[in-house]
Amino acid sequence: MELPENAAIERETAGLEGVDRLIHEPGRLSIMSKLYMVEEADWLYLHRETGLSFGNLASHLLRLEAAGYVASEKTFIDRKPHTVVRITPEGRRAFDAYRARIMEVLESGQRTKDTPRSYPVTQHQ
Repeated sequence: MELPENAAIERETAGLEGVDRLIHEPGRLSIMSKLYMVEEADWLYLHRETGLSFGNLASHLLRLEAAGYVASEKTFIDRKPHTVVRITPEGRRAFDAYRARIMEVLESGQRTKDTPRSYPVTQHQ
């Protein structure tokens, strides 16, 4: 039986109240993680390190930039475009808050009603 879309989303995010959903999406989490560590990176570095396609990288960076989490600077080197992306102070604070909330969730051992309390042990003969 397939769950309705809303029920599936509820189940997927149970216990994650207060988590920044903008950062939590895997592609954006990868971008923010890389920028948090290096503070700034060019487009090709982010493409290589995140494994995102150019289109997905552009889309995620636009969302992060619209939220004020990253800033881009476009220049030219030998007449070739060169884009550098930086995490903003607001983005750093948001990522710190995201990390703290995820740690709270992990440390609390919160379980949903669908999470088994123990796992059966099977023996192979």
